[in-house]
Amino acid sequence: MSLPSGANEVVNPVQIAQQSSGAGGRSLNPSPSIFNEPPYNRSRTAPGEATPPSSLPTTPPGTTPSYPPSSTTGGKDLVSLTQSNSQFKKLTQALKAAGLTATLKGKGPFTLFAPTDAAFNELPQDALAELFKPENKEVLVKILTYHVVPGEVLSSNLKSGEVKTVEGSPINVKVDPKNGVMVDDAKVIQADIKASNGVIHVINKVILPPNL
Repeated sequence: MSLPSGANEVVNPVQIAQQSSGAGGRSLNPSPSIFNEPPYNRSRTAPGEATPPSSLPTTPPGTTPSYPPSSTTGGKDLVSLTQSNSQFKKLTQALKAAGLTATLKGKGPFTLFAPTDAAFNELPQDALAELFKPENKEVLVKILTYHVVPGEVLSSNLKSGEVKTVEGSPINVKVDPKNGVMVDDAKVIQADIKASNGVIHVINKVILPPNL
């Protein structure tokens, strides 16, 4: 996949994790029970095997997307956008718990595949609470940085294939001109919410790195 200008910036996910946790070379805390619960205990979806998504209001090249009033950006950065949008309360909480707010307020640019509160609610709530504990901070950092791609990648630039994330592992993107965009097993339900330092694509599931 060809990234737009600015996408060549190298972001070191290990450095982010270490800066966030102060853990140095310490290994990750054992995965919380969230990773043993369906549907998050299955193997990574192979390319071409993703469930066909329902209709998605993708933005054709050269057109301007239309969004509800809650999605207007007003020149806000990625973190400010999530904080001001009621569907991202748990994502905002997760970014704060992981110590990533300063990173995503930075110059970037970044592309954030943002799970909604409904996506977080699909996770086992006891396991989610466990994930937010300080001792699981490094795991939370890995999950959240897996939702971030270096560079500003608009829907018109998305192509089917693997895209490397800030976490380091690739996500599998599947673009269907008729049905829309899948990111691993998550569906993009709203695209191209522009921020001052990147862009947000809203997804309906929390996606997990293949090594968790």
